[in-house]
Amino acid sequence: MYNSIIDSHIHLDVYKKVDRKNIIDEMEKYHIEQLITVSMNLASAIINLSLSRNNPRVNAAFGFHPEQPLPREQELDALCLLIKEYHHEMIAIGEVGLPYYRQRENPKLELEPYIEILEHFILESKRYDKPIVLHAIYEHAPIVCDLLEKHTIEKAHFHWYKGDKRTTERLIQNGYDVSITPDVLYDKEIQQLVKDTPIDHMMLETDGPWKYKGAFLDKMTHPKMIHWSIAKIAEIKNLHIEDIYAQIYRNTKEFYCLD
Repeated sequence: MYNSIIDSHIHLDVYKKVDRKNIIDEMEKYHIEQLITVSMNLASAIINLSLSRNNPRVNAAFGFHPEQPLPREQELDALCLLIKEYHHEMIAIGEVGLPYYRQRENPKLELEPYIEILEHFILESKRYDKPIVLHAIYEHAPIVCDLLEKHTIEKAHFHWYKGDKRTTERLIQNGYDVSITPDVLYDKEIQQLVKDTPIDHMMLETDGPWKYKGAFLDKMTHPKMIHWSIAKIAEIKNLHIEDIYAQIYRNTKEFYCLD
């Protein structure tokens, strides 16, 4: 028997329509109570807004994913206008952050323009009193922390976070949350993050349709995978699985102000 879960970070709009329908149709079967679907750009945000309107269990976040070329000024203006007009239907600002992988591929990539856009979205989250969902890993995470602290942001969700122990401690001290992906079943770095992170600062996600290895090899990423993640976290933390379910469910509900 499954307990209730929430996928705190999924790109529902990126799935094929048939797969998206299957996920939504199977939410009750797998006790998936809510989905937080984050946006890549303006077009993505428009689709996610529509998905949230068609299903009360789907919650849309609006943002611009940093692992892509900088948006044209016209697109950024249109995205900000969408946020302004529909912020009452928006669960959070996201996904936003800094282009770690893009910069690894191109070390000459200038980071400053991405920092400027990120700071703009941080200000949007503050203006509308919404949580912010962040793509910020390794050496980029402290930069993002500096910006969050500068603007006294309280609700920050570092999705699929990776970083050194000192930065992890800084996130926790600031009251920020991290979310754990299904690769916790086989990735030693994520398993160590679980050891280092108090359970009351943890959420769970799939980042679907991103695909995983191990037991999930060649399988479509589905929010039901979170049940396997919870079992592994319980093993790592040496806690009862029911306690893990209850605490992470409560964390996510409170963070996103879900009914």
